[in-house]
Amino acid sequence: MVQTTSSPAVAEAKKSSMKLLAGGIAAGAFLGIALSAAFFAGHQFWPTPSGIPSQSAAPITRSAAPTGAFLSMAENTIADMASKASESVVNIDISKNISVPGLIGNSPFQFFFGQGDDPSMGMAPRKFQQHGSGSGVIVRQDGYILTNNHVVGQADEIKVTLNDKREFQGKVVGRDSFTDLALVKIDAKGLPTAQMGSSKALRPGDWAIAIGSPLGLDHSVTMGIISALGRSLNDINSVDFIQTDAAINPGNSGGPLLNIRGEVIGINTAIRGDGQNIGFAIPIDIAKEVTDQLVKGGSIKRPYVGIYMQDLNEKIAHSLGIPKDTKGVLIAKVVPDGPAGLAGLTAGDVIEKVDGKQVLTSKEVQKQIRTHKVDDTVDFLILRNGAITAATVKLGDYPQKDQTER
Repeated sequence: MVQTTSSPAVAEAKKSSMKLLAGGIAAGAFLGIALSAAFFAGHQFWPTPSGIPSQSAAPITRSAAPTGAFLSMAENTIADMASKASESVVNIDISKNISVPGLIGNSPFQFFFGQGDDPSMGMAPRKFQQHGSGSGVIVRQDGYILTNNHVVGQADEIKVTLNDKREFQGKVVGRDSFTDLALVKIDAKGLPTAQMGSSKALRPGDWAIAIGSPLGLDHSVTMGIISALGRSLNDINSVDFIQTDAAINPGNSGGPLLNIRGEVIGINTAIRGDGQNIGFAIPIDIAKEVTDQLVKGGSIKRPYVGIYMQDLNEKIAHSLGIPKDTKGVLIAKVVPDGPAGLAGLTAGDVIEKVDGKQVLTSKEVQKQIRTHKVDDTVDFLILRNGAITAATVKLGDYPQKDQTER
């Protein structure tokens, strides 16, 4: 299970059952021992007793000056890079008005004193404000800020605080629930913008730096590495995430993940609450494409089939009564009145081919669908009741849904 990294208040509103990540000291303790051993092994600090000739010391060989990647990790490199990158990182505070129905006949005051002359006493709804916070990245000098959709949700008020402590009222001008990204606009000019990188050439082991407002501690900087690429978190969205061990926490959502050159390579989004330093970021190449489309139109059209899928294995094949070596993807559920349902696809069908291409996983099906546009037709070859059946699906538009209840 995963947990998006907005503030505790927002996380609670999302009814998340995940716990916060806990740090450890084992690595630090080991490092301390290692350094101590290096110090004592490399320094002769006890005196030679007088009268006892000391053995001639071995000639000291000085190592060559560090070059290449080591130089990029010089003492001030990270601090200078983080200072520059922080200029384009903002803190986002949101508030939402909540109304809860009042108690009817259950008030202890009513029990003792009655309702008096007002029969509606005790029935008025209670109102309060829900608060949350997250982070964002300035992507245009004229006030466009990229963040997570779950950070802004359906907020009634958005306050954006810049690195120089100036505050602005923000407005959501576009959102994409599919990727969990949103674009916020503030009335400002000449803002410092983030230096965009690329996520295409990333490799596990590359350096990664996160900047954001974890638990309200604005412009915090943490460092780690890229742990893995192409991670799927189906309970959030269908994006292939970057996994990192750079510490991110609630409030980091929407903030940047940077490479060693200070370029944005991802947008921090979620953490594994049952692990330690297992965080996930949306690749920046996806975010840049979404941002460009949101600036132009405020929404994004994506091809949509309307099915829930599950990869086949021997156990599932046995339960379906089909040969265990059957290749394909099981349709676990069909959305009522969705494109697949209208085309006659049903739960229990096994997708064997899409547009004539063999598919073995749900990811392969999704990849093939994404090569099309809304209103295109796609040919499916499915296995149903032991027989091969063809179906043609006219793709719909992926429904944009509110992402505040993650």
